[in-house]
Amino acid sequence: MRSLFLFLSLASCAFCQPFSFGLKAGVPLNDFLNTARTGNLNYVSNTDRYIIGPTAELRLPFGLGVEADILYRHFSLTQTSATSTLSTDTGAWEFPILAKYRFSGTIIHPFIDAGIAWDKVSGITQSISTFSTKDTTTGFVLGGGVSVKVLLIRISPEIRYTRWGAKHFLDLNGGFSSNQNQAEFLVGITF
Repeated sequence: MRSLFLFLSLASCAFCQPFSFGLKAGVPLNDFLNTARTGNLNYVSNTDRYIIGPTAELRLPFGLGVEADILYRHFSLTQTSATSTLSTDTGAWEFPILAKYRFSGTIIHPFIDAGIAWDKVSGITQSISTFSTKDTTTGFVLGGGVSVKVLLIRISPEIRYTRWGAKHFLDLNGGFSSNQNQAEFLVGITF
């Protein structure tokens, strides 16, 4: 009977906690691909300077919370030689799930977060036979920022770092590879 009472008490507390959802947008602070010049081939990477997607957070007691995002970014690679140019366009979907700790404050609430993320490359429009791809990889995420509530809107700028466990792309000739270290500046707007 005691365990049933404890379970029901904790369940009711969990359902009373605020749930928020909204949009998260930002910019990458480094390029998705590392490029080099090899022999007569030149590789140029272009990481579009936007990241965008939905976000949701469940705020728990004692400043704790759980956040889940679905973030999209676009990038391209151009390979040029004396006789040809080959371009590749693609995007990547990142799915971070983060544990969050929010410090107490009156107006501004600093927070830290950590968790795991999955990254899936999608929509490759050109295939180059000289590189190998891994379309999904997993990484560890660390971040921190501040949260400010203005009327019904919560604005949360943050810096986030992800260390990916494997490279998405690896050129067998050494011309380019995906960056395993990813840094981002993100701003969440939730309701």
